[in-house]
Amino acid sequence: MLASLGTMPELARQLSGLGGCTSPVRLDGHRTEYEVNQTTGEIGRVLRHLDSATLPAGQLLVRCNNRRATRCAACAETYRRDTYHLITAGLRGGKGTPEQVATPPRVFATFTAPSFGPVHNRPSSGRPCRCGTRHDETDPALGTPLDPDTYDYEAAVLWNAHAGALWRRFSIYLRREVAKLAGLTQRAFRHHARVSFAKVAEYQKRGAVHFHAVIRIDGPAGGDTAPPAWATAELLTDAIRSAATAARVNGPEVDGRAHTFAFGRQLDVRTIRSTDFDGGQELTERAVAAYIAKYATKGAETATGTLDRPIRFLAELAQARITDHARRMIRTAWTLGARPELADLRLRAWAHMLGFRGHFSTKSRRYSTTLGALRDARAEWRRAQAAPPTPQDGGTTLVLAHWVFAGTGLSAGEQWLAASLEPAPGTEGEPTA
Repeated sequence: MLASLGTMPELARQLSGLGGCTSPVRLDGHRTEYEVNQTTGEIGRVLRHLDSATLPAGQLLVRCNNRRATRCAACAETYRRDTYHLITAGLRGGKGTPEQVATPPRVFATFTAPSFGPVHNRPSSGRPCRCGTRHDETDPALGTPLDPDTYDYEAAVLWNAHAGALWRRFSIYLRREVAKLAGLTQRAFRHHARVSFAKVAEYQKRGAVHFHAVIRIDGPAGGDTAPPAWATAELLTDAIRSAATAARVNGPEVDGRAHTFAFGRQLDVRTIRSTDFDGGQELTERAVAAYIAKYATKGAETATGTLDRPIRFLAELAQARITDHARRMIRTAWTLGARPELADLRLRAWAHMLGFRGHFSTKSRRYSTTLGALRDARAEWRRAQAAPPTPQDGGTTLVLAHWVFAGTGLSAGEQWLAASLEPAPGTEGEPTA
């Protein structure tokens, strides 16, 4: 069919520009660039014109940019690489971040969820699980409750729903604890130092969210200034432990039961070293960035075996290929979501995420560059490679564009052709025309 239309080479070029995206957004519309005389304001010649109707696919195809590896492996890989560069920039500098950020004390901290009941696990001591079995790493039973009927599913779902708020409370307490250990008031602290961080959320196999974070003490102007002499990794570690212990978030009261949420007892804080290769004995910048980037593209579906998209009706679970544990978590979120007093948690909309509705990766403003800046730089590079006609001296450009959503995905023929293509160099992450 594609060959008979005589557009296969052109369509192949358009699809290759998607960089392997399997579920692109389809747009109808047009875009025109005009030359404009800066002195007179007169609109001159057309520099470039694009009409979706003239494209081989009949529409403009734009990458879906979904961060989930289960939804689009190609776009998730771009997101993973961007996250890696974002984290690395906050550890070494680069991408518009000063190299000064490599000087302050940096730690890598992992914050876990509390227990909601005993689950199948692999004790670090090498002993068998409580059930008497030595589970293999790939055993699907790992993370599932030993007794589902006594497992606190209600608290597990509500923990996920409040995990983001708990992190925000912790970040406030952390600044207070650092100031306290430095012998400063909170008001004076801002004139001496600043706490910066980047974190990512990860689901444990039991379906509870926990956080990995790079945390750094900067000078008062952020990474552009050196931290004070009292700022050490040891002081930062002590402050993190104190803040994590003190942080609390009051949850809702359900059927007379009040919920209060705090981090679990397991808290791991390790100093980040600057070397890239040290025989695996110390935590390095490269290892931290790779570890965080890996989890930036994984959701609950990867760890817990749940869904990777919202559900509209609870009956959809009957046909879903998910674990029994995930099914009970989703059902609990759906049931709690029907309560008017819990409407602000939007548990039904986020039931597939087991109640968690926060951002998977966040950072403080001064930590490093942003994902948006990385995407803009990639788009600018691609525009430069396209090398459109440039205005004459003294001119500028006027862009008129109108696009409307026309659907998602590829036709059967486009899928077949796209599967045989390699991503075009330098076109990852940008619209294709």
